[in-house]
Amino acid sequence: MIDRIGRKTVELIEVVGRWGQFVADMGRAIPDVGTWGGLALVQMRRVGVDSLPVALFIAAFTGVVLALQASYTVTGMVPLYFVGTLVGKTMMVELAPVLVGLALAGRVGASMAAELGTMKVTEQVDALETLAYDPQSFLVVPRVLAGTTMFPVIVALAMAVGIVTGWLTSLWLLNMSTTQFVKGLKLFYVFKDTWFGLFKSATFGFTIALVGCVVGLSTRGGAEGVGRSTTRAVVYSAVAILVLDALWAAVLLR
Repeated sequence: MIDRIGRKTVELIEVVGRWGQFVADMGRAIPDVGTWGGLALVQMRRVGVDSLPVALFIAAFTGVVLALQASYTVTGMVPLYFVGTLVGKTMMVELAPVLVGLALAGRVGASMAAELGTMKVTEQVDALETLAYDPQSFLVVPRVLAGTTMFPVIVALAMAVGIVTGWLTSLWLLNMSTTQFVKGLKLFYVFKDTWFGLFKSATFGFTIALVGCVVGLSTRGGAEGVGRSTTRAVVYSAVAILVLDALWAAVLLR
């Protein structure tokens, strides 16, 4: 029993050490702008523009559900314009960053892990090193930078779409007026609601891209290994998003 605990402890320390070394190597590759500059723009398009349909679709129907559930919750207890308050607060602070983050963990994180994993098992990463290219600056930095910068943009649009669909639902299904919805939307709004959601989304984007790169570049075992890495990237990213969400809530919303 003691030996098993000791082995697990050593394995955990090794994992933490590998991740720390990976992040340190990535930090040393950041000054190499000439290598990753153009590649980062390509990854921003893949992470940002190509992910918009999924993110906005999720946000649109989340806004509809929020408005209906808020109406069901507050009817008979508080004025109906509190629907606007609940839709705005919940979309900005919690649901837009987390739901979009979880969805893009499946799309972006899995894609990065599969792509880099395939490159690893087919020895394309080794070929880059042979040609004197640093895999960190050529493969990792553009993806992590794209994830960190584009996730807040996607989430900002998702917030707006969710609030708009919540407003339209309130008009068409709840017999509210625009004045009532806007009154509730503005009632308890503070700028912290917005920047908190965008800050969280940036950390989610960084984490998803980093996990996808680390897991992808550690792939072993051919096509089967690529499949395992893709699954691990999605699971690790989803868990990390939920942990970070709780962490930032405890630290920044106290």
